Amino acid sequence: MNSKPLVAIVGRPNVGKSTFFNKVCGERISIVSDMPGVTRDRVYADVEWCGKQFTIVDTGGIQLKSEDVMHKHIVEQAKIALDLADAVLFFVDAKSDLTAEDYDVASMLRKTNKPVLLVVNKVDNASVDFTEYYALGMDLYPISAEHKRGVGDLLDAVCEFLEEYHEDEDSQTIKIAVVGKPNAGKSSLTNKILGYDRTIVSDIAGTTRDAIDTPFEIDGQKYVIIDTAGMRRKRAIDDATVEQYSVMRSLNAVRRADVCLIVVDANEGLSEQDVKIAGFVHEEGKPSVVIVNKWDLIEKDTNTQKLFEDKLKTDLAFMDYFKFLTISAKTGQRVNKVLDMVNYVYEKSNFRATTGVLNDVISDAICAVEPPSVRGRRGKIKYATQVSVAPPTFVLFCNQPALLHFSYRRYITNYIRNAFSLDGTPIKVIFKGDQEDDE
Repeated sequence: MNSKPLVAIVGRPNVGKSTFFNKVCGERISIVSDMPGVTRDRVYADVEWCGKQFTIVDTGGIQLKSEDVMHKHIVEQAKIALDLADAVLFFVDAKSDLTAEDYDVASMLRKTNKPVLLVVNKVDNASVDFTEYYALGMDLYPISAEHKRGVGDLLDAVCEFLEEYHEDEDSQTIKIAVVGKPNAGKSSLTNKILGYDRTIVSDIAGTTRDAIDTPFEIDGQKYVIIDTAGMRRKRAIDDATVEQYSVMRSLNAVRRADVCLIVVDANEGLSEQDVKIAGFVHEEGKPSVVIVNKWDLIEKDTNTQKLFEDKLKTDLAFMDYFKFLTISAKTGQRVNKVLDMVNYVYEKSNFRATTGVLNDVISDAICAVEPPSVRGRRGKIKYATQVSVAPPTFVLFCNQPALLHFSYRRYITNYIRNAFSLDGTPIKVIFKGDQEDDE
């Protein structure tokens, strides 16, 4: 798989979900407290265990029968996580009997048809009677998150399961997320690519409420296109509204996509919100194409496209690798080129260099420009290797990474990008020393 599997951590309040999340992540990302309901929203982290990578999401404590507005918000958040999850860790507390809330959550999980691993947390001694937990009919894993007992076995099981769960999935299917502000033409573009009206197209901003997945195949290549809700500025969205949850699903669509199409309204030009959306795509390490839609409505002369491109280069300087395409989803102008661009940036994102060629490139870069001397000392890059793809990630082993200034690191990164023609995708270059890791 090119996008990481997602594992959701759910359960009633105060069963140790956030403690487990933080222990696995190695840092305090979720707030841990004995007060139920501290974790209100979903919190994500990418983790690796025994060479397997996946994303875990911590959710707030579920109280399905509560009428409290905040508790309803937490339940909605958890349901979104469950919708998107490949597997679920259902946490219960070994220090108390199963409660009505536990049974309510178990019943909800069964209806999702998602695979569930029952995690009995706070098992601090061997005297726990697991009979009532086995009665839930789920695979059971006793742990103590606080003391990290049993956590390794649980993660082993998660990795084994995810491998099994995805072994039949076609890894060559390219998932495309179509993102942008409301009314930029995302649904019109989706429908034009698919050749039929799969999603509602309307001039009313916000018609598409949910991220809608549609699989299709062209010339033997399988795709899934994900039409998402328009993302307005956060301050323009009321808390706990349908739109807020729609935007959350849109952000999740970016996370699970292989390629993102960032749709911009040519009439309005690139707005601050468009830049923020592009920034999120960039931070998630996704290859992307900026689709400038409604180009048919623009009055043009010989310099119009170049001026627009120059503006994009200025506003998207943080992702200067971007590819862009001007189209009209309404007339179909250049829509036939969209998938060609998708295939191109996908291929770039999955590029892998041989170690020998990569080290030759680094040697050439150093010969052209040596690392600058810092107080009479000079940083040295000893060896380089590529550790992963999507995005291409390179590790450069150095004597002392701290001696390599930011500007020199940027030079090396750009040299690698140019040497391998890695346009259309972010790349990651990690400078690693014996005693420290710097990015």
